[in-house]
Amino acid sequence: MNSEDIKKIVEGLIDTFLDAGKISLDLRKQGLTKKIKLDGTPVSNGDIEVNKIISNKIKEITANIPIISEETSENKNLKNLNNFWLIDPIDGTYDYINNLDEFTINAGLIIDKKPVAGLIFAPAKNRMFYSYGNNFAFEMKNKRPVKLPCFKNFKKDVIKFVSYSHKIKPEIEKIHKKLNVKQFVRMKSSLKFCVIASGEYDGYVAEPRACEWDIAAGHAILSHSGGSVTDFEDNEILYGKKDFKNPSIILRGKNLI
Repeated sequence: MNSEDIKKIVEGLIDTFLDAGKISLDLRKQGLTKKIKLDGTPVSNGDIEVNKIISNKIKEITANIPIISEETSENKNLKNLNNFWLIDPIDGTYDYINNLDEFTINAGLIIDKKPVAGLIFAPAKNRMFYSYGNNFAFEMKNKRPVKLPCFKNFKKDVIKFVSYSHKIKPEIEKIHKKLNVKQFVRMKSSLKFCVIASGEYDGYVAEPRACEWDIAAGHAILSHSGGSVTDFEDNEILYGKKDFKNPSIILRGKNLI
C-alpha cells in the first residue's frame, strides 16, 4: 500500500465520519439508551450505531484489512497483527451521554505496527481532523483542508498542556516540571491529540492506561503534523500489543521535540 492509496482511503472516509457525527448528535437529542460494560465503562446505542457506520464503510474500501474496534469482540483474538484498523466509535462516552462536547469519533490505520493514517471527528464542536503521511495532517475548515501547524502561538515561558484529570499524579508532575509546563487543562477524549497538532496546546502526559484504539488515530495525526508520541523513556509506540494495552505516553508539539 503506497502513500496515494492511503490518501485515497482517508479522503474516502471523511464524509462517512461527518455523517456518523450527525447521527451521533441526533441520537443524543432523541435520548440515548445506556448500559455498563463488563469493564465498568458506559456504552450507548450511539456508540454502537457509529461503530456500525464507520466499520461498514471501512470494510467496503479496505476489505482485506481486519478491524479492531472497542465495541466489538471481532478480530480481538487474532495473533501477530501487523496491518489493521483500530476504531473507537465514541471516545469520551461519558461526555457524550452527559451532553458535553469533547467526545470524538476515531479510526487509525496501522501498517507494519505503525499508524499511517488517522481520522478524528468531534461532532459537537464540528471539528474534523485527518492525516495520511508526514506533513499531511489537516483540519477541515469551511469544507476545505487546512494543514495543521503543530506550533502556532508557541511561547516558551507559557507552555500549556492538556491533562486527563484536574489532579496531577506525582510521576506526571515530575515530567511537567522537566518540560517547564506552566498551565494544564483537563481533556479526556482524543481531541487532545488534535489540539496539540493544531498548536492550541503543547503536550500531554499519561501513565499506562486505556487501549490502542484510544490513541491510534490521534497518534497518526499528531506525528504527521510534526509532533511526537513516545512512552516515558522516549521509545516509539507500536501497535498490536498483547490485549491492545497502551504504555505510558508523552505527546509533544513540534517545538518540544
